[in-house]
Amino acid sequence: MKYRKGVFIVIYRREDNEIKYLVLRRILHWKGWEFPKGGLEGSRDYIKNIKREIKEETGKLPFNTKNLHVSGKYKYKKELKDRKDIEGQTYVLYSVEIKPGLIKIDKKEHSSYQWLNFEKALKKLTWPNQRKCLRITNTFLNKN
Repeated sequence: MKYRKGVFIVIYRREDNEIKYLVLRRILHWKGWEFPKGGLEGSRDYIKNIKREIKEETGKLPFNTKNLHVSGKYKYKKELKDRKDIEGQTYVLYSVEIKPGLIKIDKKEHSSYQWLNFEKALKKLTWPNQRKCLRITNTFLNKN
């Protein structure tokens, strides 16, 4: 079995001297709260794939993308029909700032979204590896 290469993307915006994080309510493959993520398609160029994922999942374009040099992997909880012979996914963590405005979610993958401060986003996220990545991103953003 193999792992699909991918990215975790913690999307944020600055609002009234506070950082707000975008979390999406997942409905494809499983149900729960996450931040945008996706597999690398075609090119192995991470930035190109991040731009594509963000456009697909939010309708927005990133303007401040940072590789946080954190990676990990996870196994899928069940076999996914559209990912035969793939056991799980690896990821590299990126933080991405977007401008305020309407978010256009992909209704096939997500049913809703919320902009939350760090504490609320941490409580809302479903998976421990995403909570860990949010902590890392929040620490990075508050140093810069």
